[in-house]
Amino acid sequence: MTATPGAPGEARASSLTPVLTERWDLEDSFTRRVYERNGGYKALRQALQRSPESIVEAVKDSGLRGRGGAGFPTGMKWSFVPKDSPKPTYLVVNADESEPGTCKDIPLMMADPHLLVEGVIISSYAIGATHAFIYVRGEVLTVIRRLQHAVVEAYEAGFIGANILGSGFDLEITVHAGAGAYICGEETALLDSLEGRRGQPRLKPPFPAVAGLYASPTVINNVETIASVPSIVSNGSGWFRSMGSEKSPGYGIFSLSGHVTRPGQYEAPLGVTLNELLDMAGGIRAGHELKFWTPGGSSTPMLTAEHADVPLDFEGMAGVGSMLGTRALQIFDDTTCVVRATGRWVEFYKHESCGKCTPCREGFWWMVQIFDRLEQGQGTEADLEKLLDMSDNIAGRSFCALADGGVAPVMSSIQYFRDEYIAHFEHGGCPFDPADSALFTVERQEEAGVNA
Repeated sequence: MTATPGAPGEARASSLTPVLTERWDLEDSFTRRVYERNGGYKALRQALQRSPESIVEAVKDSGLRGRGGAGFPTGMKWSFVPKDSPKPTYLVVNADESEPGTCKDIPLMMADPHLLVEGVIISSYAIGATHAFIYVRGEVLTVIRRLQHAVVEAYEAGFIGANILGSGFDLEITVHAGAGAYICGEETALLDSLEGRRGQPRLKPPFPAVAGLYASPTVINNVETIASVPSIVSNGSGWFRSMGSEKSPGYGIFSLSGHVTRPGQYEAPLGVTLNELLDMAGGIRAGHELKFWTPGGSSTPMLTAEHADVPLDFEGMAGVGSMLGTRALQIFDDTTCVVRATGRWVEFYKHESCGKCTPCREGFWWMVQIFDRLEQGQGTEADLEKLLDMSDNIAGRSFCALADGGVAPVMSSIQYFRDEYIAHFEHGGCPFDPADSALFTVERQEEAGVNA
């Protein structure tokens, strides 16, 4: 979806100019030929005429925040890299996209891999890295092959390798296929995996900027973050800040999935609302209403229809007790059992826990048992208090944010849908009829004379 830049704070998705998705609908958009024909690698040529420090300052001034979920200022992260280290500096791109509902980086690499490659080259130049790694989720073999081909094309054109475009800057890029563990999306677990070890989070400090890959200074950024750099170099920080909101400037890809008429990728300025995105996506599927949704994948606290006009930026989501995350908007209508959906998410986090931390390893296992009982109508209200107590003892007590993300749907679902949990054990089971996936509330059961 596209837009023209407006005044800071405006979030009019209907007027957004496509940036990341500009070439997605072009034939052979993944080739260097098409990429260069449509302005590709011009930003690289501009960047190499400037000092690395000026690129870092431009990214700082743009206000670009990490698009992988945490939202940390990108330019600030780059500036943490020590200038006097005797060890080499590395850039690592986190392309291990595996959060339930998150699906923006894979289509970006599939449709326009050279945008990421150009961003990697410019970013490496800015931070002084001579070797960059793109860590891709191993299951997406087609994407890996396409990205590898793009890297080969860039080598052939002299955009990667020794003395790039006569600038004296050398860079090697390695595309690495991950082993398929969700935990490797956590940056330090990714580093362990990249080094050939089992992917498990590291204790911090030291932070990757000081002692990351091979104990050397390392910058780790998400695919979309790095892919945003060429446009900032080409158009300037002011142009980037003209979109989005004051503290969350720029644009991003919003992934709509679930019970919407036209699910897909919608590029819009940060600060757009769910209702605006739903207008573009044709609304909730016919005959149904919005019940709950996630703003940034399953690890962000769920929200309800009353939050559909809250700006989708970092501050707006924090203001209602959630997170912008990866802008993976999973949409659920009134046919969905919130207990069942939450239980499935908890099962995912139990399965994907690396097992390093006791609260995470043991806590999610016991949560799954409780959710199984609740869904079968065998729980009690004390189980809800137990879930909240366990959530409090899991969150913030592990090496990484998997634990925090795993309890987010538990706490938020009980906050907004406690009555639905109670209905499960008061009436002996789920109040939803699986035969037609329609809402079959207790009131409808009573009207129909059904013994719940």
